[in-house]
Amino acid sequence: MIENNDELVLEDVNEEELNNICDECKQEHQSVTQNLILTGYKICKSCRVSKTIFPL
Repeated sequence: MIENNDELVLEDVNEEELNNICDECKQEHQSVTQNLILTGYKICKSCRVSKTIFPL
């Protein structure tokens, strides 16, 4: 028998991880948290584009 569990289990989130500061350029930007969720890297939108175009 399968039980329906409607409650979501949320893990503790480290506040320092969600500070919107890019690891590459050290500037604060809203896209840092979005990229952290999507890719796992704490980089801003402009650094992500730079890494895509120039992957060195």
